[in-house]
Amino acid sequence: MPDTTPHQPAPARQRAVKAVIPAAGLATRFLPATKAVPKELLPVVDRPVLQYIVEEAAAAGIRDILLVTGRGKTSMVDHFDRRPDLEARLAEKGDDERLAAVKRPSELAEIYTCRQGEPLGLGHAISYGESHVGDEAFACLLGDEFVEETEPLLPAMLDLQAQTGGIVLALIEVEPDETSRYGIASVEPSDLTGDAGEVLRVTGLVEKPKPEEAPSNLAVIGRYVLPPTLFDAIRRIGPGAGGEIQLTDAMALLLAEGTPVHGIVYRGTRYDTGMPLGYLQAVVQLACKRDDLGPAFSQWLAQFVEKDLRG
Repeated sequence: MPDTTPHQPAPARQRAVKAVIPAAGLATRFLPATKAVPKELLPVVDRPVLQYIVEEAAAAGIRDILLVTGRGKTSMVDHFDRRPDLEARLAEKGDDERLAAVKRPSELAEIYTCRQGEPLGLGHAISYGESHVGDEAFACLLGDEFVEETEPLLPAMLDLQAQTGGIVLALIEVEPDETSRYGIASVEPSDLTGDAGEVLRVTGLVEKPKPEEAPSNLAVIGRYVLPPTLFDAIRRIGPGAGGEIQLTDAMALLLAEGTPVHGIVYRGTRYDTGMPLGYLQAVVQLACKRDDLGPAFSQWLAQFVEKDLRG
């Protein structure tokens, strides 16, 4: 007899609502500044890098964030705590603008923390999020880059992952001679669409290939939306590049086992503060965009370039 039982549509997957931010690195490129101050708290004008990242997550609807920290980095958590003494002083002075700015970090999201005992790779750091994330998809945001708030990327990644149930990566186009700095994706067309850029199906991942060996010029940047199966994959891989537990290796394992992997090609403005040059560029770019600082700073900068640098 034919099956007359009504069939219900498959339930929609839940959009990820938690994020893990690995922030336990030693930041040796910024020494000696980062000997006592975490790189993630270096100011970009008047907000630390980490606040921009948490703001990016909160704007995408993520209000539950786990910071994976390291030794000497407790001040990162302090930044998102309340300061009643400072708030009271600003309130007494009637400085409402700065009062709101001081309170804002504590209002962005619920911040949780755990400590990575020693830096053994990005995959190892992310593995500390398993008990917090549980059996849910989650976002992973690296602690040294963020995107322009008027050109968001994360919401489209979260929506796509809820649709596919697999891994969603953020991709940017790089010059051929830059491929050795990134994980590079091999890709093919996809019939899926995204609001933040072209959606491609990822067929392979290569860590920091030489230009002549790179399968494309599409580099993986520090935004991921990942399924909970990633944690088991991390347990099943051994040390990779540099003797560390690499996220790329765990994702490649899931890809080989049939997990769908897609990438969104982002062509908006990305600020990479992971190296001194990128950090300085981010400070200048964002200072120029400020209504209160931009006009005067831009004028000074133009004069500096014209007179001091060119003589």
